[in-house]
Formats: sequence, structure tokens, C-alpha cells
Amino acid sequence: MPFVKDFTPVALGDTNLFKPIKIGNNQLQHRVVLPPLTRMRATHPGNVPNKDWAVEYYNQRSQRPGTLLITEGAFICAQAGGYDNAPGIWSDEQVEQWKKIFAKIHENKSFVWVQLWALGRQSYADTLARDGLRYDSASDNVYMDAEQEERAKKANNPQHGLTKEEIKEYIKCYVHAAKNSIAAGADGVEIHSANGYLLNQFLDPISNKRTDEYGGSIENRARFTLEVVDALVDAIGEDKVGVRLSPYGTFGTMSGGADPTLLAQYAYVLGELEKRAKAGKRLAFVHLVEPRVTNPFLTEGQGEYNDGTNDFAYSIWKGAIIRAGNLALHPESVKQMVADDRTLIGYGRFFIANPDIVDRLEKGQQFNKYDRDTFYAMTAHGYTDYPTYDEAIKLGWDKQ
Repeated sequence: MPFVKDFTPVALGDTNLFKPIKIGNNQLQHRVVLPPLTRMRATHPGNVPNKDWAVEYYNQRSQRPGTLLITEGAFICAQAGGYDNAPGIWSDEQVEQWKKIFAKIHENKSFVWVQLWALGRQSYADTLARDGLRYDSASDNVYMDAEQEERAKKANNPQHGLTKEEIKEYIKCYVHAAKNSIAAGADGVEIHSANGYLLNQFLDPISNKRTDEYGGSIENRARFTLEVVDALVDAIGEDKVGVRLSPYGTFGTMSGGADPTLLAQYAYVLGELEKRAKAGKRLAFVHLVEPRVTNPFLTEGQGEYNDGTNDFAYSIWKGAIIRAGNLALHPESVKQMVADDRTLIGYGRFFIANPDIVDRLEKGQQFNKYDRDTFYAMTAHGYTDYPTYDEAIKLGWDKQ
């Protein structure tokens, strides 16, 4: 793959992007973050991180000491999953493989947090039925799209709104997965409450049609996410917990900017997190998906929501904020964001294609192009074979 064309890189080494910051108990040497990136290389059955390639993948991206890496989403239990090639962190076999990954990252003097994931209605009803599992969401039969509804009907596994007791079981799964993460050597965990997955399905009225204490009002729709937060803080400590939110996201047919009440929803969640912080339980960070990425499956420039900004979060939440979403080719926006001393920046697709992206950002070096076709392929190609800048120059990529 050649370098990105029609883009002039900007050296950011003299900006706040390269100012150290403490996240939880981790003293980072800069604010460039590897955000969670689904790669679909885990082995099936078992949802075990890939034994051949995963250690090297994370090794390559943690070479710069003091880097924060957040893993691809890891299922908290089998019921939370349904993708055969995504990893979990509920079983002993999974934990043993994660230990090797975390050890390599720490050997490089970098830090790793595990994203804890539950799919909800974004799973596949037929895959779940094959394994004797329910097809869960916030409400009964509020399908994401016609395809998912058809799969559910054929599998005789209709979308199931969680009972209160089942919500409690999920919370136990989150706690178990968080404890497993720390036992495996991770520095902390990120609760995935974004991008249309299970917790987000409770936050958004487009998928949450409940009439009990988990639906209806803004406060009720936030209850599940906040109960997970509280349970993990009690289990592993607030300095080892972060949460990801996508206020403008439409992936999974979430409302995004089309629903003006959703900013109030997220303002309430942030306000509740700040209340806990003032009571002595400040989370390590809040991670926000930028409105320029309403759907992570769209290409650069597609699906941008131009009528909103995540800046509102700073007036409510007073802790660290990670911002992620198509920012690699927008260095001036990055400069503005990191001018606030609490800000870190997640680089996703370009961290996939540029394992040494921290150095490239610092020096203003050109980026490798990414190959979208290999994002989710069960191959080492597109996973561990992207070159560093110096290697790419030797390959002549700068001349292609």
C-alpha cells in the first residue's frame, strides 16, 4: 500500500498531544491512544484471542513507551457475544492468552485497558440460537433492521427485552470480566456504552421502549450503564474504570443527532459520573466518539454530523476525555482539542495501518494507507504486516 495522497502531514511534537498525562494509575508519556478496534481474528470455538498473531499486533503498537492501548472489544460472557471471531474475557482459556498480550505491552513500558463488550441486538440471532443463547436487547422485537428480524424469525430466536433479573446477571458478567482483566494484567477496563451495542440500546429511545425503571425517562434509560459503572468501581476501583459514549452515533440504527433529546441524555450520564467523582469516585476517563464518525463502517468523510460537537462534555465532566473519530487527517482540529489539558486523542484506522503512528504524528511523517478489506479478515495480512515509516521508505511507498 502507498502513502496517503493529497495530505500534508503536520508535526505535532510541540503540542499538548505530546504532553504527559496520568490516566488512572498510568503515567502516559503522550496523549495518542489506540482506541478499541474490532479485528475479528479470534479463534472459534472459544472466542480466544489469536494465538498466532495477536501478541505481535499489540507489540507493534506499544513500541513507544508510555502509550495507552485500549483493546478490541472483549465479550463479558457468551450471552453477550455472537460473533465467532471476536474475543472474550470470561473463560480461563481466554484469560491465559490475554496474559501474553498484556505482558508484551508492559514489556514495552506501555499500558493496556480492556474494552468490555455486550452486543445486544447487534448480534446474530441464528448464531446465538446455535449455541442455545437468547437474542437480547432493551426491548422485545424492536429490531435493528429487516435483515436482523428475518434472521431471528428463521432461527426462532426473537429479540428479547431483558428482565430485571437478567440485567442483574449481565452486571455480574461485567464484574467477572473486569476482575478477569485485572487478573490477566490489564491496567483497567473501558465500559462500551457506545456505537449501538447493548448499553447504548438502553440509552436510546429508538431501541428502548420499556415502561419500567429502565425505560421511558432520561434517568431510567441511563440506569443500566450507571449500574455497570458503580458495580465495576466497587469491584476494581474507580481509577481502573473508563466508559465510552457516542452521543451522535447512528451505527446500529441509533438516533444520533436526529433526536434532539439525546444530548440531554448524555449530559445526564456525564453529570451522574461527575457527581460520583465529587464523592471521591472519579473514573479514569470518559471516551467520546466524535460526530464526524456517526457510523464506523463508513469511509472518511461519509456520515459526518456537522451540527453538533462533543465540546459540551467539558462543562459537565471535569476529568480526562479521550476523543476519537477520523482525526488523523485533521491535525488542526487535534491541536484545538488538545489545547484543553484534559484531552487525549484516539487514532483508529490509521493506527491499524501505522504501527508507529506516535512517531509519525510527532515528526510530521506521512501515513500508510489502510486496507479496509483486511480490517476483519482472518489473516495476518492487514494485521501484523504494515511497515513502520522507515520500512515503508525502503519499500518505496513514498514514490507510489
